Amino acid sequence: MTAWSRRDFIAAVLGAPLAAACRGPGPALPAGELYTPGKAAGHRRLRDPGPGGDVRKPDVWRQAEVVVVGGGASGLAAAWQLGRRGVADVAVVELDDVVGGTAQAGAGDGFEYPWGAHYIVAPQAHQRHLIDLLGELGGLDGVDADGAPVVAEVLRCRAPEERLFYRGRWYDGLYPGAGADAEARAQLAAFERAVDGWVGWRDDAGRRAFTLPTSAATTAAEVTALDGLSMAAWLDARGLTSPRLRWWVDYACRDDYGLLAADTSAWAGLAYFAARRARPGAEAQPVVTWPGGNGALIAHLAGQLGDRVTPGVAVTRVAAVDGGVEVVGYHGERAVGWRARRAILAIPLHVARHVAPALGARAMPAVDRGAWAVANLHLTTRPRERIGDAPPAWDNVLHDSASLGYVVATHQTGRTTAGVAQGRDRGPTVFTWYYPFTGPAADARRDLDGAGRDEWAAAALADLTRAHPDLPGRVRRVDVTYWGHGMPRPRPGAVFDPALAALRAPLGPIHLAGTDLSGLALFEEALDHGVRAADEVVAALAVPA
Repeated sequence: MTAWSRRDFIAAVLGAPLAAACRGPGPALPAGELYTPGKAAGHRRLRDPGPGGDVRKPDVWRQAEVVVVGGGASGLAAAWQLGRRGVADVAVVELDDVVGGTAQAGAGDGFEYPWGAHYIVAPQAHQRHLIDLLGELGGLDGVDADGAPVVAEVLRCRAPEERLFYRGRWYDGLYPGAGADAEARAQLAAFERAVDGWVGWRDDAGRRAFTLPTSAATTAAEVTALDGLSMAAWLDARGLTSPRLRWWVDYACRDDYGLLAADTSAWAGLAYFAARRARPGAEAQPVVTWPGGNGALIAHLAGQLGDRVTPGVAVTRVAAVDGGVEVVGYHGERAVGWRARRAILAIPLHVARHVAPALGARAMPAVDRGAWAVANLHLTTRPRERIGDAPPAWDNVLHDSASLGYVVATHQTGRTTAGVAQGRDRGPTVFTWYYPFTGPAADARRDLDGAGRDEWAAAALADLTRAHPDLPGRVRRVDVTYWGHGMPRPRPGAVFDPALAALRAPLGPIHLAGTDLSGLALFEEALDHGVRAADEVVAALAVPA
């Protein structure tokens, strides 16, 4: 365990220049807690599964037609699709005390706010399952002239969507265009033309080069070859060296993947831009969000299951047996088990290989998993805004920061009163601050061992105070969570790794789901793999379509 000073910790995560400005012990920190969902129970049970080294004789055996292990987005999506396909006898077991995984939402002071994933992209016409899900939420207003769904106005991120703190000012949008010279503008235009070229590309079967989910994209060699080089190398090959453009692409890779462009698959880097556009020349599809982020989707999926979800279960073994599969583990200190015809493992692969012996026969891909931290800052009122700056937005990014900035919980709800200062949003709110570790996650977990709530709260406040000097006096509470294995990351070669593709095939009565299987930690991917696994189960059970 490392004993961190506030200044040393800020230097470690945000850089020495910012730490140098933090002289002395600093002001007293607001109250708050560190939230570590499922961490202790999961680590303890996997490393010490119990007397005899395993759970083989649970105190209680329960029966279900299908057991879903993992109550994150992919597991809940699998249960949702099973129900839609006529399989009602489903049990979902989840390690944490609440479902949702990294898409969990929090609530307090009358607000909802995200603890992780906080938006999806408005679906295009081919995304039938996401369209159906949004339809169940009452989130669609028909279709447009091209047959694509129109997301309800209440769910589309209201303007202004994003702004950038750059050279001491807030500017609209995320590209740092203020003061750009002709060369920088020309390189931005060249990049946009290249992206548009891929948006319009089609293979012989009419498939696009980049889609959400990735399973709908082409497998043509000229496209999949992009997975073999980095996004930075792709830019280099085209002479796209503008620092402004490179920062923007780096930000995109950090935002979705927790990596810099130099470490991101060029396929994934281009997908960030191209998959979100319906046609060449079109704006990116609108962001769809809720005050609690993707927690709203989780609440809907889980709400249909009721008591078929059992939280607080540390699964230690999933194995095929005569007639089906057994799932065993601990519910608190009590050994429990389920017998079912089929099981779906909607958990990270590095966990699945510990609990499912059958995975030992499969080659395991080298999935790189990123770590990230989230701080929720509860404000009594908003910071003052400078005259002439871009107004407060939903997504607020700092150019010279290792963080991703913050999103505003009340931006979508309209729970703000017209301010006297230029009509800006006022009143209490929650700022959700995101910090991705762009280096090796194992190094981050080791190097930052011992950091707690106070260190992270101090870092978040120091980071945001540069843009909002009066922020500390307006924050009454800072809660923090740290996702040590928060997301699969698409390094070069990861997206089209043959070993990863092979793992999508069932292991007898055991089916795999989860975003590891596409290498992208996106809700659209979780939904796709959950639905795929559910459809495999339905076919195996011979349930009529």
